Amino acid sequence: MELPFRKNHNVNTNIKATVILLPLASILLLVISLNYPLLNYSSLLYKINSTYIPPSNGAEDIIKLTESHEKCDIFTGEWIPNPDAPYYTNTTCWAIHEHQNCMKYGRPDTGFLKWRWKPNGCELPVFNPYKFLDMVRNKSMAFVGDSVGRNQMQSMICLLSRVEYPIDVYVSPDDRFKRLNYVNYNFTLATFWSPFLIRSEERSTDGPSHTGLFNLYLDQPDQSWTTQIDDFNFLILNAGHWFTRSSVFYQNHQIVGCRYCEIPNITDIPMTYGYRHAFQTALKSINGREKFKGITFLRTFAPSHFENGLWNEGGNCVRKKPFRSNETSLEGMDLDLYRIQVEEFRVAERQGELGKKRFRFLDTTTAMLLRPDGHPSRYGHWANENVTLYNDCVHWCLPGPIDTWADFLMHMMETEGQS
Repeated sequence: MELPFRKNHNVNTNIKATVILLPLASILLLVISLNYPLLNYSSLLYKINSTYIPPSNGAEDIIKLTESHEKCDIFTGEWIPNPDAPYYTNTTCWAIHEHQNCMKYGRPDTGFLKWRWKPNGCELPVFNPYKFLDMVRNKSMAFVGDSVGRNQMQSMICLLSRVEYPIDVYVSPDDRFKRLNYVNYNFTLATFWSPFLIRSEERSTDGPSHTGLFNLYLDQPDQSWTTQIDDFNFLILNAGHWFTRSSVFYQNHQIVGCRYCEIPNITDIPMTYGYRHAFQTALKSINGREKFKGITFLRTFAPSHFENGLWNEGGNCVRKKPFRSNETSLEGMDLDLYRIQVEEFRVAERQGELGKKRFRFLDTTTAMLLRPDGHPSRYGHWANENVTLYNDCVHWCLPGPIDTWADFLMHMMETEGQS
C-alpha cells in the first residue's frame, strides 16, 4: 500500500482510479444490501450519499477521502459481556410498567442483563445520567408512538433515577398522555400515545383477528400530538407493531382498501401500504410545523422474537443470550417495515432541509434483532393471571437491552452539539 505522500504523478493516477471506482463501489453496496439484509441498510445509504469525490489538487484531498470512510457507524456491531450492568433494578426504579417488570414476576435468569452494544471499529459510551441531564437542562423531550416508545421512556426514567426522579405535571385520564418534570434541571419528558402516528379510531373492539378493527385515515395527521410539539427540543418518533392489526384504510375521505378486515367489497391490500402512508403523513406534518425548531429522531422498528408459533398460537421467546450478527438476518415483513422507514426518512430529511428542520435516524433495528433474550415472555405477569398477550415477545424487560437506546440517543445528541 502506497502512502499518499508520493510524487504528483502517482497522486493524480490514484485520484483518477478513485473517481472511477467510487461509483462502482456504490453499486456494489446496493447489491450487497439486497442480498445481505442484516447489514445496516441506512449505513449503506449514508456511505453512498456522503462519498467524497476529491478534486485533482494533491495529497491533501486523498487524506480527506480516507477520513470520510473512517467515521464509525454506531448501529452495526455485536453484543459483548458487560459485568457492570445493570445500572438500576426493579426495586430501585418505580417507573417500570408491570408487564416489563421481569424480575418481579420471577424470571430466573439474569444473564440477559450483562451485555452492552459494541459497534464495529469504535466504542459507544454507556449512558451517563449526570451528563445527560446537564445536556438537556431547560429543554424538553417527547416520545410519540406506541407502547414500545413508552417502554423506551420508562427505561430513560430508570436510568436517570440515579440522579433525580421527575414529578408529574400532567397526566391524562387514561394515562396515555403524560408530562414529567425534572425540577433541578427544568427538563420535561412527555409521552404522546399515537400507535399509528396518524388519525385513527377503533371501528370494532373485536375484528377478524380479535385485536380490534381500526379506521386509519392515511392522509390525516393525529392532532393529539402534531399540534403539541412546537415547544419541544427533541422528538422521538416510533411506530410498527400496531400495523399488524386489522385496519380499514381511508384517503381523501374514501375507503381505498383494508388489511385483513373481511368486509364485503373492500379490497385487501398489504399492511405496508398503510405503514408507508402513515409515516409520510406524520413526517410531513412535522415539516409543516413552522414553530417547531427541535430535532426529530425516527427510532426504527424493533423486531419481535416469537418462535414456534404466532403470539396467539403458543409462540414464545425463551432464549437466554444474544445472537451473533452472523446467526440471524432481517427478513420478511420486518425488513419491509425497516426499508420503508429508511426511505420515508430520507424524503422527510431532504424536505426538512428546505425549512431548516432536523431529522436524525435512531437505528435500533440491527441491535435489537440480535436480542431474542430480552423480552418478558411469560414473566410480565403472575403465572395464574389471565392476560391477552400471555407470552410477550414484543416489549422489553426493564432493566434490559432497551437501556442501550439511551446510549445511542445520548451519543447522537452529543454529536449534534459538536456539529
